[in-house]
Order: sequence, then C-alpha cells, then structure tokens
Amino acid sequence: MEKNLKQSQSAIIKIALFGPESTGKTTLAIQLAAHYNTVWAPEFARDYLQEKWDKSQLICDINDMLPIAYGQVQLENKKLAVANKYLFCDTNLMVTKVFSEVYYNYCDPLLDKAAQEHEYDLFFLTDIDVPWKKDDLRDRPEGRETVFEVFKQALIEAEKPFITLSGDKDLRLEKAISIIDDLAKAKEIGLSSVDFVQIYEYGLSIDTIGKQLQLIKNGVPKVTLVKPATLNNGILKLSEVELLEKVAYFDKKKETLSLLKFVPASGAATRMFKFLIAFLNEFDIKNETINAYINRKKDNELSLFIIAMEKFPFFEGIDAKLREEFPEFDILDSNYKNYYFIKFLLSSEYFDFANKPKGVLPFHKYATTIATPIEKHLYECGSYSCSNGDSHLHFTVSEGHQSQFEEIVNSIKTKVEEESKTKITVSYSYQSKSSDTLAVDMENKLVKDEVGQLVFRPGGHGALIENLNNLDADVIFIKNIDNVLNENNEQIGIYKKALAGILIELQTQVFSYLRLLEINPITEEQVEEIRIFLEVKLNVEFNPDFDILPLDSKIEFVKNILNRPIRVCGMVKNEGEPGGGPFWVRNENNKISLQIVESSQVDLENEDQAKILANSTHFNPVDLVCGIKNYKNEKFDLKQFVDYNSGFVVGKNMSGKSIKAYELPGLWNGAMANWLTVFVEVPLITFNPVKMVNDLLKPAHQAK
Repeated sequence: MEKNLKQSQSAIIKIALFGPESTGKTTLAIQLAAHYNTVWAPEFARDYLQEKWDKSQLICDINDMLPIAYGQVQLENKKLAVANKYLFCDTNLMVTKVFSEVYYNYCDPLLDKAAQEHEYDLFFLTDIDVPWKKDDLRDRPEGRETVFEVFKQALIEAEKPFITLSGDKDLRLEKAISIIDDLAKAKEIGLSSVDFVQIYEYGLSIDTIGKQLQLIKNGVPKVTLVKPATLNNGILKLSEVELLEKVAYFDKKKETLSLLKFVPASGAATRMFKFLIAFLNEFDIKNETINAYINRKKDNELSLFIIAMEKFPFFEGIDAKLREEFPEFDILDSNYKNYYFIKFLLSSEYFDFANKPKGVLPFHKYATTIATPIEKHLYECGSYSCSNGDSHLHFTVSEGHQSQFEEIVNSIKTKVEEESKTKITVSYSYQSKSSDTLAVDMENKLVKDEVGQLVFRPGGHGALIENLNNLDADVIFIKNIDNVLNENNEQIGIYKKALAGILIELQTQVFSYLRLLEINPITEEQVEEIRIFLEVKLNVEFNPDFDILPLDSKIEFVKNILNRPIRVCGMVKNEGEPGGGPFWVRNENNKISLQIVESSQVDLENEDQAKILANSTHFNPVDLVCGIKNYKNEKFDLKQFVDYNSGFVVGKNMSGKSIKAYELPGLWNGAMANWLTVFVEVPLITFNPVKMVNDLLKPAHQAK
C-alpha cells in the first residue's frame, strides 16, 4: 500500500459523509451516487478491520489508524479519477481522526495534519436520530449523543463547511439532493462552500441570490411610463352620492366578512430625526452658537424645530427631565437649553427617540394625555375595520420593538374597546430574514465582515409581502404607521369604507365571472361582456389580436386576468410630497397596466420619461384595501404576483466603505405589480405622514 496522505485535486464536487457509526452514511452515499450516476468511495476501514477480525479475532487498535488513513486516501483518489461531476465519500480522514481521539485519546500528527488539510465541497453531518445497528465492528450503542457532539465540534474547530442531515433515509436523501443541486448552482455563480452554507443557514434561496446578484451587476431595468394616471383615465372620482352608496354597501356586507387592518411599522425612527442627529454630530457648543450653526449649514429645519419647540407633544416630558437634571436650568444660556433639549431627546441615556419605532413616539397632545400612533390605529381599527363586534389589527415590527408596542397596546386597549364597542385583537409579525439580500462592494464582490461572514441587508418594505401573505382575512386595510390624525376624523373612516365597498363590489362581479367560466358552453357574447368589464372597471388593456383568438384561448386569457388578488388604492392630489404616484406603465411584454411608481424607478435622463413623471397629478398616500382570496375562498400565493425586476439597487455606507444591495420591489409597487388594480381619488385629509419630526407641527397633528 502506498503510504501517501496527499489528496488528489479535481474539479469534481466532493461530498463527505461525516458522523458517528451507524448513522446512515453508507446508505446515503450509495443512494446519492445512484441518483447522480457517479461513483462513491466506500469506507476502507470496514474491509481492513473485517479482514483483521476474520484472521485473528482482534479489533481495531491505535496502530491501525495510519494504515486505515493511507488506504482511505488511496481509495478516494482512485474513485475521484472516474467520478462523474460528483464524488460521495462514505468517510474521510476527519472521521478517522475523531475516532482515534475518541477511542485512544491520541491522533498521529501525520493523520491530524492531513485531516485538517483535506478539502471537500461540503460535509453532511449525519444525525443520530436513526436506530443503531449492531455488527462485528460496532461496539458503542451507548453515549451516541456525546460522540455526535464530538464529531460536530471537530467540524466547527476545523472550519469545515457542513450541514446536518436528520430524518429517515428517504427524507435525508430528498434533503441532500436539494442541497447538492443548490451547491452546484452556488459554485456556478462564484460562491464558495462556506458562503453557500451561510446562505443556506440564513434561509435564502440560491436561485434568488443568483437573480439578485445579476440585477445588482446589470442594474435594475427602469420602468417605461406611458402616461400619468389622471381623473377618468385611470383614477376614479366618486360623487358624494356614490361615496355614500359605497359606504352603505360595505356596511351591509361587512358582517359576512373577516376584516383586518395591516400596519407596516418595522424599523426605528432614525430618519425622522436626521437633521437633529447631524446637528449633535457637527455642532460644538463651546465654540459656536446655534444661530451661527444654522446660518452656516442653512439648516431651516433646525431653526423651525427650535422656534416651535413648545408645540411638540414631547416638549413637557423632556423639559421636566431637563429641570430634574439641571436645578438651575432657568438661568442657562438659550444655546445650552436648546442643545441639551435635543441631546436629551436623542440620547440613549434619556429618551432615545431616534432608536425607537415611530409607533411608540408621542405624536399628539391633548389636555391631559399624549397619544402615540399605536393608539390612533387602534381607534381607527375599531371605527372602520370591524365586523360582528370584532376588530383585528396587525403590526409588522422589528423583533426587538415588539415589547414596546405591547406595553402601549395593553395600557390603552380596554379604553379603546369600551369607546368603540369593539373587541380588538392585536397581532404582530417580523420581516423574515429569508427576505434579506447580500451586500456587494462597488466592484460587485461580496462584502464580508471582520470575521469573514457575508453581510446581509434587509430587503426593504417589499419583504412585507410575505407577512401579508401569511394573513387570513377577506378584506385587508393597509395604512402606514405614521399616517394618523390628531383627531379621529370621521372622513377617514368614510373613505376607507368607500374603498372597501368598491373592492367588495368588484370582487363579487369577478367571482361571478370566474364561476361562469367554469360552466360549458361559454358564448362569445359572454366573453365579450367580461372583456368590457375588465376594460371599464379594472383598467385592463387588451391586445387587438384578442379578437381573432379562438374561443377557448379567449376564455383562458380572461380567466387568467380575473383570477388575481385585487387592490383598491386611494390617491391624493399631488402637492409636491416625495414618493410614488399612479401611472400607466408598459412592461417588457408590451402590456400596459396601472402601477404605483417611485421616482427612483424612472429613467430621469430620458426627457420623455422625466416629462411624464413631472406631469403626474396624484400621489400615493399608501391607503389600500386588498382582497387576497380567490373565488373558491382560497388564499392566493401573493409571491406569485410580484415583478422582481422592479426592485431597487441602493447604495449604503458600512464602516466608511461604500456598498450596494438589492432591495425587493416595494410592497405597493412591484410586489403588487400583477394584481388587479383600481385607483380612487381621496381627499388630502387622509394623508398626514410624519416623515420628519417637524411634520408634527402641521395642523393635522396639532390640537385645535
């Protein structure tokens, strides 16, 4: 036998089966080799030790470790030479090393060194959740848990890429095949085995990662605007009579429906205080006055904040704390008073507002109380999103913030329920880690942190389509956490109900047509009626070729169009607020549809596109009512209706380095691109966001 522990090199993908005795390694190696039409490297020690036993009835001892290692390497190299794309190794030198250490408390340095150096594209650590089977060479059915942990720790200490396989042999095989197929894809796009394991454990799909990296590299395609959606050309305007009719229709139908209010509320309020954070970072109280800073930076927002400071709902709380900390506060210079007010507002030792979620911040001041957005949404929920005395409110939150939400909800829910005569059930969900995306540097190379781990970034609010997908209700109202009023304006409830009335009317007709299409025969006249409904009520544009299609093809086409989730979106007149708006958009298949488009999605260097954007008349206030079930009362898989080409490549800064990342299509942009869509004009009073702290000074947020 050649005494050589050198491992042959090859482009073949090598998978090592690794684990204690009697954990299914041999069975799995044989199954995988058969599946991939290749060879597998058996365990040399088995034949070697069986021969020793047959000859002398002697079992393995320390002197057998190196001969076994030499034989295993020779066998593996021999199989590698004839393998087809993959080689599955029933064992490897790491197994021999661990057994040597476990049984004899010693490992020959030559074996130890070779075991550490031998490389495999992936280790499958086989779990002990299978029955132990006795044979002549197995003698330790007890203590399997301890031995398994030793094997696992060996992989961790050697920094080997591994995934644990559990379950019966069929489940293990299915899981292993899926992992190996993904590993091959990962190799094709330049990912290492270590990268692959980290992505796998993070819960991300390799197919998704590949598409995202391609989009970052090539750039996300810009949308093609056809024209702005305007009144009577994509945007419906209700008369006063029609408005009340829709409200009455909703009130009539709602008792037979399950309703839910969905409020995106993830993340901290950092952007809300951006100019104040910059002030604290750049201002030197000892060498400059605040007025000089304002003039130097032309910081009108800071000037307004200081002038109107006493009007903020949090003023009295911070002022009281300042007087507690500084007994002689009244005689301090105004520069110091204002500086310390801002410092206390943002300091983690005191109020820490920039690191708290918007939902828990003081937004509105009353005679004896301060109200947060959470309280406002509870009141709204009890007002228009209730049926049979029940209301359901769902917040998407950051996991670390949920307790803050719960504290406020628990303190006021009973009061709100008594006043609204509604039982309110509040639920929460987090943005799934599986929606995070990889960061790359400016040369499109994967970014890693100081310990060599890939850097993942949140996928943006478009990731919340998964949260929405997990909910179960007939009608879902969507509204942002910061879009609330100082007073519970009845007009908001009226328009929310009107949007829901439109949704239910449309849904009723859509469901009726879908049931009709299941009946044979369907006439050309009936298909034409459906076509007119789609064009007039749902703004669907038909290709002229539709007229010459055979009847079966027409039926299939309209059925596909009808059988989708529906959204009815409120739109306010554009008064210069930043954000998205309603447009007619042409997709890559030359289909025209109504979409909500952000300015960042538009090619502003194209004069025609920039002009269309500038001529928009309405703005998206994120005021949606959605139907997410089909005509059979089954939930749609909302992820099937996302346009993944409408995401965003965003630039970020990490420890002073510029990085890029892909953000998923926005929740009400590309994430709902293939929904049936209706835009309805709603009054400006329904749109009162607080993007910056100074927005709290607007009339909608001040006591009258």
